[in-house]
Amino acid sequence: MRLTRFTDVALRVLMRLAVVEDGDPPTTREVAATMDVPYSHAAKVVARLQHLGLVEARRGRGGGLTLAPGAGSASVGGLVRKLEGPGDVVDCEGTAPCPLRAACRLRGALHEATEAFYATLDPITVAGLVASPTGPLLIGISSGRPPGG
Repeated sequence: MRLTRFTDVALRVLMRLAVVEDGDPPTTREVAATMDVPYSHAAKVVARLQHLGLVEARRGRGGGLTLAPGAGSASVGGLVRKLEGPGDVVDCEGTAPCPLRAACRLRGALHEATEAFYATLDPITVAGLVASPTGPLLIGISSGRPPGG
C-alpha cells in the first residue's frame, strides 16, 4: 500500500511538532521548510490536523504550532485511516467497472492486506515515532544543526 503525499506530510508534521522544545513553537512556514515541503501543502495539512484536533495554532507574536493535548498518544494506524479516508486499494466500481467484480477474490484479499497494514500501525503512537534516534535528529534539523552535531 502506498500512502498519499498528504498523509506522509501530515505524519512528518506531527513528528516535528512532537519534538518542539518548550516556549519555541514553529510556524507553518518553518515546519514546511524543515520537512522540505511547499508552504501551501503544509498549510493544508496543518488545517486538516487542526480539524482533527491534533494540532493547535496561534497567530501573531509568540504564536506557532503545537501538538494538542493527547496528540502524542494518538495511534498512527488510526491517523492514517482518517487521513487516507475510506476506500479500497483498487477501484472495482470506477468509470470502467471491472468485469470480474461479481466473483473476484482479489478485492477481498487486498482489503485484508490493507487491514493488516493498519493493524501493524495501530500500536504505534506519534510519540513513539520520535523516540531516539529520530527525535534527536528532528531537533537537530529543526534547529539548523547538522545531524549528530
